[in-house]
Amino acid sequence: MLVSCVSGAQLSNYATFFTDPPLAPLSIVMTSLSTATVVFVTPMLSLLLIGKRLPVDVVGMVSSILQIVIAPITAGLLLNRLFPRLCEAMRPFLPPLSVLDTACCVGVPLAININSVLSPFGLTVSLLIVAFHLSAFIAGYFLSGSLFHKTPDVKALQRTLSFETGMQSNLSALALANRFF
Repeated sequence: MLVSCVSGAQLSNYATFFTDPPLAPLSIVMTSLSTATVVFVTPMLSLLLIGKRLPVDVVGMVSSILQIVIAPITAGLLLNRLFPRLCEAMRPFLPPLSVLDTACCVGVPLAININSVLSPFGLTVSLLIVAFHLSAFIAGYFLSGSLFHKTPDVKALQRTLSFETGMQSNLSALALANRFF
């Protein structure tokens, strides 16, 4: 459930850039909007979808999302604005650092929970997550095609919206799950 409640993943921007570069700005705007609203949308959707079965700490979740998502983005924007030369000097090191950071963000919780992941229940959850993403990709593709069928480059738009609906921030969901459930 948490995967369906979190914001879109940045990977959708890369996927759109590689497949349909002219639509990358649209992808970035959609991901930015979902990221900007994640502070309120994720706790409220979690309460609505999970709250009947499990207690949901809405205030704690808002606080965690502010720390995990909003604070780093705000810090990056401020650093870029206040110290542009420093940021320019750091820029070449950021892609490999980002890969390392992402690997740690995935690897550490996975290592901590490896027994749960490899259990029959964990495999079932993994299959459900894969099914969720596949259904979101398919729904995004076909619904956008039916809604925007008269758009000149409808296939590119379908791919972009498919990426946006199918690629959710699993790391955010994992962090929230480890903290609150």
